[in-house]
Amino acid sequence: MKAGWPAKRCVSLFLLIVFPAGAVAQTCYAPPRPFVPTDPQDVQEYRDLIGRDFESYIAEIQSYFQCLEEERARAFQEAREVTEEYGRFLEIVRE
Repeated sequence: MKAGWPAKRCVSLFLLIVFPAGAVAQTCYAPPRPFVPTDPQDVQEYRDLIGRDFESYIAEIQSYFQCLEEERARAFQEAREVTEEYGRFLEIVRE
């Protein structure tokens, strides 16, 4: 083992604690599908409520897609960073 190796590990540990890598993953929740009764008379009776449910779903699904896209971008960035860190790790252990 080379001289200074424990110091490198201490510095690395300190940096990981003070500056944790990357953003925290987020959980994206899909909105519930609107319920449409099978009875046409019930559909007529509750058409305003059902219509609002569909409008709400359409608005919420857009937010859900945005959340998924943000999480996908975050995950790809994290994967790039981990790959780079792995390369640095391999360089260190080969010394």
